[in-house]
Amino acid sequence: MISLENKVAASNFIRNIMIDDLQEGKVKEIITRFPPEPNGYLHIGHAKAICLNFELAREFSGKANLRFDDTNPVKEDIEYVEAIKRDVQWLGFEWDGLFFASDYFEEMYNRAVLLIKKGLAYVDDLSPEEMRKMRGTWTEPGTDSPFRNRSVEENLDLFARMRQGEFKDGEKVLRAKIDMASQNFNMRDPVLYRISHATHHNTGDKWCIYPMYDFAHPLEDAIEGVTHSLCSLEFEDHRPLYDWVVRECEMESVPRQYEFARLNLTNTVMSKRKLKQLVDENVVDGWDDPRMPTIAGFRRRGYTPEAIRTFAREVGVARANSTVDEKMLEYFIREDLKLKAPRTMAVLNPLKVVITNYPEGQVEMLEAEINPENPEMGNRQIPFSREIYIEQDDFMENPPSKYFRLFPGNEVRLKHAYFIKCNDVVKDADGNVIEIHCTYDIETKSGSGFTGRKVKGTIHWVDATNALPAEFRLYEPLIMDDEDAEGTFLDNVNPNSLEVLQGYVEPNMKETKPQDKYQFFRHGYFNVDPKHTTDDKLVFNRIVSLKSSFELPKA
Repeated sequence: MISLENKVAASNFIRNIMIDDLQEGKVKEIITRFPPEPNGYLHIGHAKAICLNFELAREFSGKANLRFDDTNPVKEDIEYVEAIKRDVQWLGFEWDGLFFASDYFEEMYNRAVLLIKKGLAYVDDLSPEEMRKMRGTWTEPGTDSPFRNRSVEENLDLFARMRQGEFKDGEKVLRAKIDMASQNFNMRDPVLYRISHATHHNTGDKWCIYPMYDFAHPLEDAIEGVTHSLCSLEFEDHRPLYDWVVRECEMESVPRQYEFARLNLTNTVMSKRKLKQLVDENVVDGWDDPRMPTIAGFRRRGYTPEAIRTFAREVGVARANSTVDEKMLEYFIREDLKLKAPRTMAVLNPLKVVITNYPEGQVEMLEAEINPENPEMGNRQIPFSREIYIEQDDFMENPPSKYFRLFPGNEVRLKHAYFIKCNDVVKDADGNVIEIHCTYDIETKSGSGFTGRKVKGTIHWVDATNALPAEFRLYEPLIMDDEDAEGTFLDNVNPNSLEVLQGYVEPNMKETKPQDKYQFFRHGYFNVDPKHTTDDKLVFNRIVSLKSSFELPKA
């Protein structure tokens, strides 16, 4: 059987560049890297970048590295390192090399010394505020720092003393000496090193100066022999600095940077800073909350790596930013699960039904297919007895026209079972219906070939005697509008993004395990929550509903 994942394969401009580079002999093999900063969990945008880097390297029999750009110890943590490794592997990829920017701190320092010796870097005493004021505007050039013309000897001495810890945080920085009149702000003497007396997760207290991202990143690529450095469009203006660092630091290997459009989804924020704020302010249940667009959140909710990879391929690689409808991702989840997920029944808002003419104490086993779209999965047994649960909204005492479910005097089919007819209702002191009494017709058993009469409604149910209690978590988008909407993004958090219901599932769910996935009749696809499910409590996250109006655009 050909999977949907294998059907989606679109060309893109980066693949074409790689083909040309190989054919023209510019590179001998393709080497890519996925270079996350370990300052948060990965989100769906990172998943696109992971798929792009690893799949292109795989396609050309090249190499793909996982490298952590860990140059800011204040915001980084080993928790994020391990989470990122776990996410990459869950998506289905293995790295050829596992590297850290901090592995290269000594070489980066030596390259910075080389720039000083060449007269291309200097130690500056200006404060960040003073540097910003002297940086200029879009129409006016920047102003040279009064420390720009320090001698090579003085700069070497000060930089060495910065490393030795003689100065406080923010007291001095090392800047590149490029062009304060450049039209590109990134070339106006950018900071290369800053002082930070902070313990690093990888190097401990060995260093108190740390390279800036724009200095470290091109050096890392060059050291690892990366041929195609793929990044999102916001780094396009940084490319001249990237090339300058590689050239002036006299790196033997010369990587090339190529930019592509980042992934934006409707009703979603794609900022690790904002996502961290949601976690820190307890708006969500951690980085892996099923409402979060993190890979960990999607995994806990029940998304599959196959569906995410297919989605990433279908979105494609473009040069123009755009926003993708989140329903497109849900489409691929449904397509992936429809042949995999066992069918079963669950009642989320239970209402008891007593079948008054069914023998007391009798339990009958009914047979049903596990997945009608995949007969190879076989059949399952469902217990049926005098008392069952149905959904509260499958009964109305005074229904509107064209309501075909259960109401007094009406007959419906129980899925996989019998016709039942409502005869009476039981109410509490407030007039709420708490139980309904029905009779069943033994001749109408499902699969018996009965054709005596037809009913317009079919409803699902679970046996009250044997059903297992379960908690169901239903989700709506966490963000009601996109991140460009007015107000802060926290103002747009959906207060109804989570609904928790207590109901029942079929007893065949007794052996279910965390991350097992099912299709509940009429309700959608659900995943066994790995965080809150225990031996005594089943918790299901709804992955997606059964249907959507979304359709893939025709080619």
